[in-house]
Amino acid sequence: MSIRQATHAGSWYTANRQKLDSELATNLTAVDASDDFNPPVKDCKAIIAPHAGYSYSGPAAAWAYKSIDPSGIKRVFILGPSHHVYLDTCALSMCKEYETPIGSLPLDLETVSELRKTGQFEDMDITTDEDEHSIEMHLPYVRKIFEGLDISVVPILVGAIDKDKEIAFGHLLAPYLAREDTFCVISSDFCHWGTRFQYTYYYPDAPSTSKPPIRLGRAAVTSANLAQHPIHKSIEVLDREAMELLTMPPATAVLAHHDFADYLTRTKNTICGRHPIGVLLGALSKIESEGREPSLKWVRYEQSSACMTVHDSSVSYASAYVTF
Repeated sequence: MSIRQATHAGSWYTANRQKLDSELATNLTAVDASDDFNPPVKDCKAIIAPHAGYSYSGPAAAWAYKSIDPSGIKRVFILGPSHHVYLDTCALSMCKEYETPIGSLPLDLETVSELRKTGQFEDMDITTDEDEHSIEMHLPYVRKIFEGLDISVVPILVGAIDKDKEIAFGHLLAPYLAREDTFCVISSDFCHWGTRFQYTYYYPDAPSTSKPPIRLGRAAVTSANLAQHPIHKSIEVLDREAMELLTMPPATAVLAHHDFADYLTRTKNTICGRHPIGVLLGALSKIESEGREPSLKWVRYEQSSACMTVHDSSVSYASAYVTF
């Protein structure tokens, strides 16, 4: 079994150990406590956090990681979407260790073997494993939050699976996530907006309007319209619509999964981690059916840039924590 190299170090984030450790610490220190959010969060069992380059999404991700109470955790599942290969299932790593510039993370080979024996997973070859950034971008934060602690990771690459498969994989993972010594990281950016992403969904007015959404590339929109309701505000309305549907309570896990799937069908929002989020919802629905009450709360929302014209582009970043 091989060791996965930190292939995105030196480009998506610094490869310098001291600089990276300092950057992560600075991001975490900058997270502000409030009456509604006083980290670490008691009984925090999972987070949703972005996976872009740290200069873009690192500060937003820190809000999710600051939620974690690391005491007692021995195992961290990391579910990320597949950006480079098509998968109609989920895939497991064949490596024994993942490197980061601030220290390596061993894989929980026993748990990986148990999951492999179910026959439901494919294997990632080393090229697929090292090409993918959605899992790697979380590794330094995991190593930092659990600094000095003996933990292992279970990386899972989630393909373009339908809702039924999200539920099936969620139910399969639920017994693991329910363990007191297990934590789960869900890797997802939110809206990728712009012609380079082939997504220009736009609300012409405030969200209370009855005007239907349009595609800016296919409709004439006057500068006055954009001045009254800027593109970046429309993107935020779009993203927060999803965030509200996923918030528990008032939603249950089952209802959130149903409404989130309907929302994605309706808006086609380019939330790249929609399937890992779906697997999490599948797991929470199983845990919910056993008498526990999941809670999902959002603590941060940012955009990489403020789009003002149809020539602009941005990626959104949202961070949340889950308790049950």
